[in-house]
Amino acid sequence: MRTRIKRLIGACFIVVFVVCYALIAARVGDGLTAKFPVWALFIYFAIAGLVWVLPVGAVIYWMYRKPRSSERLT
Repeated sequence: MRTRIKRLIGACFIVVFVVCYALIAARVGDGLTAKFPVWALFIYFAIAGLVWVLPVGAVIYWMYRKPRSSERLT
C-alpha cells in the first residue's frame, strides 16, 4: 500500500476513534458521578485519558512503518 494512502487512512481513523472514544468515556464518567466518590472519578478519568494512546500509537506505528521488500512497488 502506498505511503500516502496509509497515512490518509490512519489519520481518518485516528480522528474518528478519538472523537468517539472521548464521547463514550465522558458519557461513562458522567454516569459514574452520582455513584462514586471524587477520588474514584479522578482515577477513572486519569486512566480513560491515557488508554486511547495505545490504539492510536499502534495506528501511527502502522502508518510510518517502512514497507517490507515484498510490499514495495516497483
